[in-house]
Amino acid sequence: MELRDYVRILHKSWILILVSTLLGVAIAAAYSLVVSPKYQSTAQLYVSVRTEGAATGDLVQGTTFARQVVASYVDIVTTALVLDPVVEELGLEESSADVAAQISANSPLDTVLINITATDEDPQAAAALADATAASFTRAVQEELERPTGEQTTSPVQITTVQQATVPTSPASPNVPLNLVLGLVSGFAVGLGIAILRSVLDTRIHSLHDIEHITDRPVLGGIAFDPEAKERPLIVHADPRNPRAESFRSLRTNLQFLNFDGGHTNFVISSAGPGEGKSSTAANLAISLAETGARVVLIDGDLRLPQVARYMGIEGGVGLTDVLIGRAELRDVMQKWGRGQLYVLPAGRIPPNPSELLGSAAMDRVLAALAEHFDFVLVDAPPLLLVTDAAVVSKKTKGAILVAASGATKKPELVGAVRTLETAGANLLGVVVTMLPTKGPDSYGYGAYTYGATHADDEGNLSLLQPGNRKNSRASRRG
Repeated sequence: MELRDYVRILHKSWILILVSTLLGVAIAAAYSLVVSPKYQSTAQLYVSVRTEGAATGDLVQGTTFARQVVASYVDIVTTALVLDPVVEELGLEESSADVAAQISANSPLDTVLINITATDEDPQAAAALADATAASFTRAVQEELERPTGEQTTSPVQITTVQQATVPTSPASPNVPLNLVLGLVSGFAVGLGIAILRSVLDTRIHSLHDIEHITDRPVLGGIAFDPEAKERPLIVHADPRNPRAESFRSLRTNLQFLNFDGGHTNFVISSAGPGEGKSSTAANLAISLAETGARVVLIDGDLRLPQVARYMGIEGGVGLTDVLIGRAELRDVMQKWGRGQLYVLPAGRIPPNPSELLGSAAMDRVLAALAEHFDFVLVDAPPLLLVTDAAVVSKKTKGAILVAASGATKKPELVGAVRTLETAGANLLGVVVTMLPTKGPDSYGYGAYTYGATHADDEGNLSLLQPGNRKNSRASRRG
């Protein structure tokens, strides 16, 4: 993952991360309030070797010896040899093993000092326990471990208390500031981890950036999510000033750049699966192309679940299938839509063999005839992963335009659709992302302005886009 991926995750999941962070701080605060405070008190001992009247060399050897044995003495502090007398002296109810959990000892590096620290919920008990342990340790070393031998009357090792334990005035734990910081860091880390895991496990397309990881073909446009899309599928016609309508005009401009070689302009519009907005995209794109004065024909090539006739508000009982089987002439079933040069060829009756009809020589003749008389031929084809129809038609055209829905299309599905086109030998021209969120890191910018859609009528006058062909278009009557 790149840096911008993490920034996107932070932007998208900031509420989750914030809640997790606050929860971590709350847990740390609750722990600090509930746990009983504990106090620590430390007694410090100095270990030396008796060297009365010894030469300088003996002093050095004695100091070296003391440093060597100090490490072993530290481990003796928490043994029963030292703590059993402490339990008896202080009248404790706990065993020496239990008391050992309250005692810790350490020696600073390259010193002969031993620090004995006692921990207790009572500050005075902590100080008493530290002093008693230091005294018992001193006796255990001098009288048991390093007791005099031979003519010696005193132990060769001398342990001196250089600092007695004092009664602490503030608890050593809980450390409230430290706990709050740890809770904050832990909560943030957990929230960020959940956000990253959710992002990794989420295989859906969310942004234009996701498309770039799947194919090197250009992203031709992004269409924002519109909750009223079902009620107003032809947004370019119904509300020309809507930012969503402007996004289709941007798509129109990008599509025109694809015709840089001057060849025929037959395009197939498909998607990986159903419900991704391919039919509404094809219809709005056709309308926006006709706004420029171009001659456009929109073909409903989805012979299994046709939608174009319903979107455009025309009669779809007779159409492409009738032409392909020779039952009707092409000019008789095409219907003019609006005041521009937009014609619609509905699907007609649903046949039992859609793939065979779309791949037939009759379909080649239909496309060739339309290419001679129209500037743009758009074919709305079925989803690529469900049937082979779109791949079959794509080979007969300039190429395919894939529609992917943000938050719905899964990355493996889009990969499969791209691979299907490649296997069929079809050309993928680009991708259109629909249902993009209008806010957040996955949103798509349309610019700061929207424009009223204008076009030139038959007399060359500029006018606002008005409904035309009222006889054939219920959508025009709604406009």
